[in-house]
Amino acid sequence: MAVGVLALQGSFNEHIAALRRLGVKGVEIRKPEQLQSVAALIIPGGESTTMAKLAEYHNLFPALREFVKIGKPVWGTCAGLIFLADRATGTKIGGQDLIGGLNCTVHRNFFGSQIQSFEAELPIPEIVSKEGGPPSFRGVFIRAPGILEVGPEVQVLAEVQLSSDKTTKSDPAAENSEESAEPEKKVIVAVKQGTLLATAFHPELTADTRWHSYFLKMISECSEEASSSTALALPSDNLHLPELPKYDLPIFQH
Repeated sequence: MAVGVLALQGSFNEHIAALRRLGVKGVEIRKPEQLQSVAALIIPGGESTTMAKLAEYHNLFPALREFVKIGKPVWGTCAGLIFLADRATGTKIGGQDLIGGLNCTVHRNFFGSQIQSFEAELPIPEIVSKEGGPPSFRGVFIRAPGILEVGPEVQVLAEVQLSSDKTTKSDPAAENSEESAEPEKKVIVAVKQGTLLATAFHPELTADTRWHSYFLKMISECSEEASSSTALALPSDNLHLPELPKYDLPIFQH
């Protein structure tokens, strides 16, 4: 199995190293045609605007959107989450190109600037049920986005609980409602929808490989489902023997 890692900018080397620790080859992806050689894709964290400009320069957006559309597993971390979202707010003037596919709205830099980066213990019951280990994961948030809302088909995998002093202007609710000044509030920071996985934090910057292992299991399940669907979808014509030629034989009368 080869897993592609979008290598335009950001922490792609760290993802490749994490995959290597699990015995899986990570392939750097910089051109559209390289996507044809991988079973899945990781879009790493980085500077989302810069990554978008480089993706546009290399004409990657059409191929990336097709990759998602046909159901290939894709995992976006931090900036990768922004790319996968159907809707993004808080972007720079002029907006930002998105790949889309994930029915959610994200806020770019929800948690503030670089100096407001932080780490937090995240309860991850779904990951623990599949991968075992401690009941929480140490999430590393660096200029991280936040997920404001998700569609009904989106499974929430992790939330971070913020105290009131960490609620920033990035949160529209904090700007428009006095009720937002509650002692604590939760913000969604990891989701799954079908073959798409997204995290606002950086698992690749930790020694805990459970998120990478979870994604690899998603890839395996997707491959098994695809094989099963292909077998069931074989046209019945393929099961017919070729028609034998007809010969006009002489009729003998006694």
